[in-house]
Amino acid sequence: MHSTEKRCPWCGTDPLYVAYHDEEWGVPQYDGRALWEMLILEGFQAGLSWYTILKRRETFRAAFHGFDPAVIAQWGEAETLRLLQDAGIIRHRGKIEATIAGARAYLRIEAQQGFAKFVWSHVGGAPIVNHLESMAKVPAQAPLAVTLSKALKTEGFKFCGPTITYAFMQAAGLVNDHLTSCHRHTALLG
Repeated sequence: MHSTEKRCPWCGTDPLYVAYHDEEWGVPQYDGRALWEMLILEGFQAGLSWYTILKRRETFRAAFHGFDPAVIAQWGEAETLRLLQDAGIIRHRGKIEATIAGARAYLRIEAQQGFAKFVWSHVGGAPIVNHLESMAKVPAQAPLAVTLSKALKTEGFKFCGPTITYAFMQAAGLVNDHLTSCHRHTALLG
C-alpha cells in the first residue's frame, strides 16, 4: 500500500479502512457463503457506519459460528438471547433474527440454483462499471438494487432494503463504484 496512491475519500487514512478499501471493497466476490456474510453484515450496518461493523467483523464471525448458514439456520430463541448478550456485536433482535431467517433463505437458494448465481444474475453475471468522478455522484441506491432487494425479500431475507442492497453490491463488486481518480477503479477492470 503506497500512501501516494489516490483513493476514494470515504476510507480516510485509518489503516483498517484503507486495507478494506484497497483489498476488499469492490472486488468481485463469487463465493456464495462470502456473499451471504457480506449481505448479513451490511444489514447489521443499517443505521451505523461501516467502520463500526468492520472493527467488529471478527467478533461477528466468532459469534455467528463463522457465518455457517447450515448451523445458523437451526438456531432459535436460545441463540438469539445469547447473541443479545454479546457486547462484541450489534445487539439488535431484529437483525439477529433476520440473520437466522437469512441463513434459511440462503440454504434454499443455494440448493435450488446457488446463491452466487442468484445474486450475480441481477447484474447479468458481470460487474457494472460506473465512471464516477466525485463522491457526490455515488448513488445511495439504484434500480438494480431495488430489484435485488425485492428478490431477496421474496426469498425470506430481511434488512435488505435498496440502500443496504446497493451497499452490498458495491462491497461485493457487483458494481464498481470506485471513483475514476482512485487507483482501484482501473485495477478492478482487468
